[in-house]
Amino acid sequence: MIAFVKLNGDFITSIKVILTMSNIIFKTLHSKEATVEEKEMNQSSKKTKYLVLVTMFCSIEVLLMFTPLGFIPIGPMKATTMHIPVILAGMLLGVKGGAITGLVFGLGSVLINTITPTITSFVFTPFYSLGEYHGNLMSLVIAIGPRVLLGVMSALLYTWFKKRNHNVAGSAVTALVCTIMHSVLVLGMIYLFFGPSYAAAKGVDVSELFVLLMGLITTNSVLEAILATVVTTPLVKVLEPMMKKVM
Repeated sequence: MIAFVKLNGDFITSIKVILTMSNIIFKTLHSKEATVEEKEMNQSSKKTKYLVLVTMFCSIEVLLMFTPLGFIPIGPMKATTMHIPVILAGMLLGVKGGAITGLVFGLGSVLINTITPTITSFVFTPFYSLGEYHGNLMSLVIAIGPRVLLGVMSALLYTWFKKRNHNVAGSAVTALVCTIMHSVLVLGMIYLFFGPSYAAAKGVDVSELFVLLMGLITTNSVLEAILATVVTTPLVKVLEPMMKKVM
């Protein structure tokens, strides 16, 4: 819990600093009758600010993936936090920002499972095999597809709530629903494309695999969904007004 509070606080502080610096650096002077050159500069400034923010969320994603901050021990289980920057990027930066951050998440997953593999890494990378277990093109689909879709769906669902002026409830529901959706997609695709191999690697009969995966959804996935909701709801409330000033 201490680690969670520290992560949450550091996350807000770092983003505040970056947003403030970005606003100072790229602030544009407006007049009542702006010239064509000024309008073009303003448009270019907005694009640059957007790229800075996307890069920031991608950097946070990489930080979580390659440090212990990517997992928070809660009781006997470990909840991942790596989906949270993707959800935040989708809600705060829109479809494009969410998709790019999700792509970084997916590519990082492929890289980690390639250079530090476990017995089931073949479901996330085509570049790893262990005995009879081989990854293939569908490994890339599983590793990348649901992560990109996580960012896209976070943006679309939160936008739907914002149009109805339900920002706070919308951020909570978006984080909860999209986290569970992401887990169901990943585990469902593992079952569909690698069912027998994954079951054998886990040491269970293929007939028991569905129960095993459902157990993961009802334990780890629900825990991660709650964690995402607790983290993103206050962060969006704090960061969204700042994003509007900068953007």
